Amino acid sequence: MAHRLGWRHPRLRTRMALAAAISILVAMAVLGTAVQVLLSRHLHQSLDDSLRSRAAAIAELSATTPQLLTSSSALETSVGPQPLLVKVVDAHGRKIGEGHALGVRPPRLDVATVVEQVIHDGRARYTNGSASGHDVRVYIAPLADLPGRGSGGAVIVAVSTDDLVDTLTESEALIVLSAIVAALVVAPIAFVLTGRSLAPLTRLAAGAEVIEARGDPSLRLPVEARDGRTPDELDRLADTLNRMLAGLERARDRERQFVADASHELRNPLTALRGNAAYLARNGADPAALDDLRADADRLSKMVDELLVLAREDTGEPPTDPVRLDELAGELAGARVQVRADDPGWVRGDAGALARAMANLVDNGLRHGPAGGTVTVSVAQSDGEVLLEVADQGPGIAPDLAEQATQRFWRGPQASAGDGSGLGLALVRAAAERHGGRLEIAGPRMVIHLPALRPLSRPPDTPSVDS
Repeated sequence: MAHRLGWRHPRLRTRMALAAAISILVAMAVLGTAVQVLLSRHLHQSLDDSLRSRAAAIAELSATTPQLLTSSSALETSVGPQPLLVKVVDAHGRKIGEGHALGVRPPRLDVATVVEQVIHDGRARYTNGSASGHDVRVYIAPLADLPGRGSGGAVIVAVSTDDLVDTLTESEALIVLSAIVAALVVAPIAFVLTGRSLAPLTRLAAGAEVIEARGDPSLRLPVEARDGRTPDELDRLADTLNRMLAGLERARDRERQFVADASHELRNPLTALRGNAAYLARNGADPAALDDLRADADRLSKMVDELLVLAREDTGEPPTDPVRLDELAGELAGARVQVRADDPGWVRGDAGALARAMANLVDNGLRHGPAGGTVTVSVAQSDGEVLLEVADQGPGIAPDLAEQATQRFWRGPQASAGDGSGLGLALVRAAAERHGGRLEIAGPRMVIHLPALRPLSRPPDTPSVDS
């Protein structure tokens, strides 16, 4: 168990640490892409603005002092460290002047087609090209149709984009490196923090494995002190599991008590059966002994039947069939049993189980009421419940014994050893609870509360009801 625990939790911690590292990588990738796009847009825009500004200066020079268009020194300039090529052509595309920075002769650009389009329609254009293996950005603008050699021509301004590409490449490498470093830093931090966060859960799992190994539901899972260090979710989990263990412990105790009580209760009729059988074996058939033998067998058979019924009630599914309680009660009417029904008493239930519960209550009233006394069975409805009441004319069960009276094998203080099985009220209570109701004991009155079915329509003698 300890080996499994030690193997599982580090794997969970590792997965969570990796998840944190991957999250950082994804976040950095998204952020880096956005930064890269914005930086690229800014650099390209800045480069285009520089080319357009220089072209505008040449156009102004063409309008004011056109004779300077042939001077290379007047045309020379640069954009940062990159030499800027400036070339002026006339209306026929013939070169008038050319300038470049730092006295370096620029490579030849093949943009004649674009130049012709600019001269023809008078609209400036950007284009990309290459020269001597380098990518260049080119801006071509028309010159005004004024006196001078450049009249109606165009100015061509171009610059290499190597620096721009290098800047973007370095930026991309820096972003990737930063993402990797961040992930490497976050992973161990997440591993440590995850271990601390999982420590209470680890203790819960260890406690659960101890309980599993011992098979003892009386043990409880460790619960951290409410000092803010343990998350509320783990507090609730531990409390819930401990309540579940408490329920299992109670169920185990009830099962043990039931087994002990059943063994004790079954021992008496079995002992009597063995004694009568031994007597018959020694002395032959005797009417009195045979009657005792038959009575013991009947009592034992009834007790076993009641135990089986009680087990079915405890484990049975909630019933679904519409049942009319006034009809079930009517079947019990007799010389000492009076039935009053103010309502049909429609419920969703198991007719057999409800009839058996009624019969147990009536039998209980007849046996424990005064000799010759009557038992009254009534069916009524109140506040969404159907009330099935059975009342006798005796003193009933004392209030302080009402809860004990529904326990298995319970008998009243005045009951004799052979007076019933002690399962009757336990069966009634189990049947009521399986039907979603409850058993109320108030002296000589015993009332089964059951959820009533709401009528959808009420034509005579039809169970058109809904829950």
